[in-house]
Amino acid sequence: MDIDNELLPAYARGCAVLGSGGGGSVSMMRAVAAQALEEHGPVRVIQPEELAPGALVMPCGSVGTSAVQVERIGGRGEPAYLREQVEKLHGSRVEALMPSEIGGANGCVAVAWAAYLGLPLVDADGMGRAFPRMDQTAMELHGISPTPAVLCDERGRTVVIDNVDGRWLERLARVALEAFGGQMASSEYVLRAAQVRASTVTGSITRAAGLGENLPAPLLTGKVATVEGGSILVEGLGADGGRLIRIEAQSEYLAVFEDGDLLAAVPDIIALLDTRSGDAVQVEQLRYGLRVGVVRLECDPVWRTPAGLRLGGPEAFGLSGLPGPSGRFPGLAGLTAPGLSRPSEPLPDPSRTSEPLPDPSRTSEPLPDPSRPSGRLSGAPRPCGPEAEK
Repeated sequence: MDIDNELLPAYARGCAVLGSGGGGSVSMMRAVAAQALEEHGPVRVIQPEELAPGALVMPCGSVGTSAVQVERIGGRGEPAYLREQVEKLHGSRVEALMPSEIGGANGCVAVAWAAYLGLPLVDADGMGRAFPRMDQTAMELHGISPTPAVLCDERGRTVVIDNVDGRWLERLARVALEAFGGQMASSEYVLRAAQVRASTVTGSITRAAGLGENLPAPLLTGKVATVEGGSILVEGLGADGGRLIRIEAQSEYLAVFEDGDLLAAVPDIIALLDTRSGDAVQVEQLRYGLRVGVVRLECDPVWRTPAGLRLGGPEAFGLSGLPGPSGRFPGLAGLTAPGLSRPSEPLPDPSRTSEPLPDPSRTSEPLPDPSRPSGRLSGAPRPCGPEAEK
């Protein structure tokens, strides 16, 4: 498979869905990737077995606060600086790139950087979605060392972090991010081709492209009734009239409740799709009256293991005791959702009917809106250490 400007819109739409409400706005990086593909041609997507077992694969992505990323989009310098330093540290050439995370903007970042460097993309990533921490990766769960990790900015100023575990990498990278002014490029968990199949989420690029062409059916279609802090109420419309669900969110959507029952929870992917455009709606874009379809996609099996749930499940985000849909999160006690009740007065405009999700082939993600943030780990830098779970 090749990613060209014909496939890019669907691929970018799929990346936005896999962002689960976070990971930064895709639209700006889609525009960057489109220009890179126009200038350098399509990017080849390969399977790890197409590389020699010892070939060096460089996971990479952009890290930063949303407001800064809008102003500092970056360019072809960062991937070149990363590649140069990674090759020095590992003593061999980088043969392929891999997105650190497929969800959100970094799915398109990897396409742009692969085009700049003339390298293929391995059909895999570290998360299968978007997560807020650098150490929340399949490579961490499989014992791949996160270091030496390379961080750099658009001017080539570079930091190398070595001899630390994933949690310490997260802590030290936040210090470097502040020094870089809130925006940097990173490569961590560098691995060999022989390790990719067993240590990453494979097929993620193909999955993103497929999702963008065939949007999933919603659990419920309705409108946003209230947004209060990290809790969102969505009132069902049309065939879902009379239903009311609550969504808990931080940087991403974390859990969906209906009448005290859990419908979906992280690490599964929860996304809200605008029923008019089909585009994924980020947490920070939610507003009263927005018509949305609420969808759930299954996460990679690695996140269902006990270690995966500790690293990327509900408790990693402070949601203690959440059961999984159909009991798929073993070892976690049940918990209802207190406070979710139908309002005594009808919500405004109850006569509006829901609209079907659009044909993805007829929709197009808008060009970048400079007022919207973009980039991995959107929002202000998070605190480090055990308190950094949120």
